[in-house]
Amino acid sequence: MSSKRRTGRGNGTNRNRAHTSRPTPAFRPSGPPPPDTCVEQARECEKLAERHPEDREELLLEAADAWRDAGEYDHAVAVYERLLDPQSGGCAEPDLVDAFRIGTLWDAGRGEEARAAAAAFRLRHPGDAGAWNFVAEAVEAFDGAAAAAEWYTAGVTHVLGAGAPVTVEAVERDPQHFDVETLVVGRHRVRRLLGEPHDDWDEAADALHERRSSLVPGRVRPLDELHDPLWAKRLAEEGPEAFEDDLGELADRLAAVGSAGRGPSGRPLVRASCVLYWPREEFAALLERWPKAAEAYGDDHAGHLRQVERTLRDLSEEGAPRLAVGRAALAELEAYAESSHGSPDTPGTRSAYAAELARTGRAAAWPPPRNGPCWCGSGRKYKKCCGNPAAV
Repeated sequence: MSSKRRTGRGNGTNRNRAHTSRPTPAFRPSGPPPPDTCVEQARECEKLAERHPEDREELLLEAADAWRDAGEYDHAVAVYERLLDPQSGGCAEPDLVDAFRIGTLWDAGRGEEARAAAAAFRLRHPGDAGAWNFVAEAVEAFDGAAAAAEWYTAGVTHVLGAGAPVTVEAVERDPQHFDVETLVVGRHRVRRLLGEPHDDWDEAADALHERRSSLVPGRVRPLDELHDPLWAKRLAEEGPEAFEDDLGELADRLAAVGSAGRGPSGRPLVRASCVLYWPREEFAALLERWPKAAEAYGDDHAGHLRQVERTLRDLSEEGAPRLAVGRAALAELEAYAESSHGSPDTPGTRSAYAAELARTGRAAAWPPPRNGPCWCGSGRKYKKCCGNPAAV
């Protein structure tokens, strides 16, 4: 199970603040460091936590991550238990930290302890949708789809309330709507693997997926196709080359969003697909000058961030071999539109502008390294920011 599933969410809590008053461990930006380096990082974080109690929770979470990266799962469990111990200071989000601990117990080969801890978690009836996601993913990885389906269902029920309708509107108006949507979509995935018939919740998952995939022009691949167990198995075993027809469709869909080459059969194959990201000030300027852009991007910048990440993940699942994020600027878009005799107010012009960013090397490859800076420019690690599954 991927260690990024137990990283903290980009939700504005203390552990995600930018700190300048203390030294911080140096993390390598190009992929996971070797185990010895991870051990050094873990120990350094634990020492810093003693010297800087105001940052204790953030530093201990970093220490637990480093212990996990080193494969020292028992050490990571011990750190999580320190965070959960009220006598040692406790933590701001005990349900979330407990979810990290449960997954790590499984990684450590302590399955019976993990199941007992998960049962205790469920008996507390927590309302943290992100924590439910992490435990459900751990159950899916170690106990299979049938057990996970119960956990995803229980998570939605506990967050929205027993008997509450699970509709697009109910999910989107919940304060934790992105985490709740992840639960609903996760439930759809495992039920699809089990061959279960669609129910009302699955219909809601389909509609939510269609809404958030609308950034990319053309046909949106339904969740039933993305979660098709045979399609997923074949993609995992044979890679994107096994789906040349699908990639041809993707090339047509993304012809104006990225740059394309041609395969041996002459069919266009996507070489690099670029999705536009509008930084906060540029996003506000775009909507003020070209209000129709809200039809593609929405009017909420936080929602736009998540839409970009989810679009990239969907494209990756569909087999796009190379993906990128283009940092958009209104002045650049308007200059491009003028030179190409287009209008910044049309999706086609914006997509062509994204393609130009990719063609001229002004787009960042996606995904960035797990411990590298996030593509959004927040200054946080990707795994702690947009790359965190619970934040998407």
